[in-house]
Amino acid sequence: MIIKAVKFRKDGFYTQPFAFGGEEGPQNFDPNIRYRGSLQNYLIDTGNEVILVDTGIPAGTPEEKPDETSFAFTGHDICTYMEALANLGYKPEQVTKILLTHKHSDHSGELKSFPNAQIFVGEEEVSAAELQGIPNIVPVKFTDGAYYNFPESQKIAEGIYYIKAKGHTNGNSIVIVEADGLFYMLHGDITYVDEALYENKLSVVFDDKAAARETLDRVREFVRSHPTVYCGTHTPQGYENLEAKRVIDLDAPVPTVLAEVDFSESKATGIYVCSICGYVYDPAENDGTAFEDLPDDWKCPRCRQGKEKFNKA
Repeated sequence: MIIKAVKFRKDGFYTQPFAFGGEEGPQNFDPNIRYRGSLQNYLIDTGNEVILVDTGIPAGTPEEKPDETSFAFTGHDICTYMEALANLGYKPEQVTKILLTHKHSDHSGELKSFPNAQIFVGEEEVSAAELQGIPNIVPVKFTDGAYYNFPESQKIAEGIYYIKAKGHTNGNSIVIVEADGLFYMLHGDITYVDEALYENKLSVVFDDKAAARETLDRVREFVRSHPTVYCGTHTPQGYENLEAKRVIDLDAPVPTVLAEVDFSESKATGIYVCSICGYVYDPAENDGTAFEDLPDDWKCPRCRQGKEKFNKA
């Protein structure tokens, strides 16, 4: 069993209010603390199958242009997701299964590029706008019972389990791979940064806060009881943990390295990008209405987050 990170953005950041403020409120945390951010998904090569966990952002998604007020920044392009996959030595036709952690387009963006793969999706996510018109979707009902302290799971292959983990979205899931005597937890957005796992904090992004809290509690209980390599999507700690086979110890956090951020000016386009789900607001497609002129209570059409979660492109 080989697990690899598919890396496609780097040098992003997540502010402490964003990463920690889901329960106590972002106003209770320091916006000048910015944790390192990135974007990567994961590939599992069993020797018989190539299985992807999420499929990046859609090719052509513009980079954001953050400033000092930005809550979050997904990072600068390394390459497209499909180029990153090719750089690992894999072709789309080799992929047999895709395990989607959740609907947001920074996780589902290139599903259409894998027409031969079965796409496993928690059944609550199937109706999401991001997934419409995509063939080969397999709605997962989690009929295989409990996986340790997680009540609902589906066994995908030997040593690979798809776990219901509602909260961030109503159909959110995680993937656990058993290999090398370790448990590799490949997740979307249970936490955006590992510091939130250590500090037991929810981010500000969730469909169901109570369910998100229950899921984080279960994750923390699991990693206390099992040697777990915690592999996230939005922080370089995800692939650093994977490459080092670093087992999470909640009582001995890995020292934090804060993001180095350059807010130097560059020409903006008038386009804005949601830092949560990747939705692109283009005035040209919205009757010429500038983003700044939208009502203060306007919400992202996809993830229902507010204007403050958007960055200039």
